[in-house]
Amino acid sequence: MNNISMLIAGQHVQAARGATFNRRNPLDGSVATTAPAAGAADAVAAVDAAAKAFPAWAAIGPGERRAMLMKAAQSLEAKAEAFASAVATETGGSALWAGFNVQLAAGMLLEAAALTTQISGEVIPSDVPGNLAMAVRQPAGVVLGMAPWNAPIILGVRAIATPLACGNTVVLKGSELCPATHGLIVEALQEAGLPAGVVNFVTNAPADAAEVVEAMIAHPAVRRVNFTGSTRVGKIIAALCARYLKPAVLELGGKAPLVVLDDADIEAAVNAAAFGAFANSGQICMSTERIIVDESIADAFVSRLAAKASSLPLGDPRKGPAVLGSVIDMSTVERCNALIDDALAQGASLVCGGKADNTLMPATLLDHVTASMRIFHDESFGPVKPIVRVKGIEAAIACANDNEYGLSAAVFGRDVARAMNVARRIESGICHVNAPTVHDEAQMPFGGVKGSGYGRFGGKAGVHEFTELRWISVQTTPRHYPF
Repeated sequence: MNNISMLIAGQHVQAARGATFNRRNPLDGSVATTAPAAGAADAVAAVDAAAKAFPAWAAIGPGERRAMLMKAAQSLEAKAEAFASAVATETGGSALWAGFNVQLAAGMLLEAAALTTQISGEVIPSDVPGNLAMAVRQPAGVVLGMAPWNAPIILGVRAIATPLACGNTVVLKGSELCPATHGLIVEALQEAGLPAGVVNFVTNAPADAAEVVEAMIAHPAVRRVNFTGSTRVGKIIAALCARYLKPAVLELGGKAPLVVLDDADIEAAVNAAAFGAFANSGQICMSTERIIVDESIADAFVSRLAAKASSLPLGDPRKGPAVLGSVIDMSTVERCNALIDDALAQGASLVCGGKADNTLMPATLLDHVTASMRIFHDESFGPVKPIVRVKGIEAAIACANDNEYGLSAAVFGRDVARAMNVARRIESGICHVNAPTVHDEAQMPFGGVKGSGYGRFGGKAGVHEFTELRWISVQTTPRHYPF
């Protein structure tokens, strides 16, 4: 069991009122972590600390910020075993998934370090003689980052790395489902020597989330908000940000289509579908959630995918290697079981896997899924995936776009130009040709459209989101006035 603390103004603290909450392991219900249950006063104190630290941090040169972020990447990697233990205990994720998280998150810190000297503006020609007009990017202020449990290290780091590189100070609100995992990120940043108050960490009990979040968004010092999580909660965050006029980056739910055209390399498509559908038991925002395959090759594709999915190791990640560990809780099991029942009742075929009675859920495929079935539209966020058979490109594109979400997508076809034209017509923020829907790199513009949110993380797109663009001019010669 982990007993953790929050970090406010460089000090490890408990909640002001002394309250705590327990995060339990999803498999056996044992207490994984005991964490502080912050209230509004703690949330305000964290923002106050970040605001106090902001002027000095914003004034630090890019080389010094770069050095600290690089050191943080090394410290994060050194905690790989601790992260694997925390992920297995708090969320039931596999060691393979935790290791991938650490690797990519360290890369995000290194990318952020590289960005410190890439925060540039431009000189814009002015019609006023002798006027030097500049568009200048400057740190925005305090950034509130809220990260989820499903890719906890990647998304926890993503919430704060680029804001720090841009000269902002941050408050990370840890997920109620993995507070110790998120706390390890903050430890790595502390070990890198960031000054007190530059990074602050708050944890809260689930029942207090609304109070804590609104207290921080309402705070005048908070100038940017970023949230990764469900579309349902994202709409609440968006409404709060609108009420207080705070710009936000929202990366929300997904129902990623993987389109397999009639000329696809079936083996390549099967491997990508299995990875995209079942990595972390399908609990990734980019997870393949709809497998759309041309009917001319569907039998061969489904047969090979079923064989691969059936072979994926399932087990308690605390006891040994597994591809599919535990899902996050029994609500996921109940949701996925209901989707299976609904699809089968309406004529779908169970190809492999099936219903579960605990959080160790097998890789499950449903074939001959139609638009009348809930799983066609609803995000399963688990290892239960629908296969939809279509005839021709137009039907495939229509199926891919027949959804409220638009985060990631993929298209498989040997004629790359043809597949690329299909990709252009899919309504998503991300689309990969002949590659899986699950693909993330620190320097890429990451985000969605429609119900999957707005704004972009990553690289220079992230710099755009977490800086203020200001027009500053200098009059270098005497200026003429009309009166």
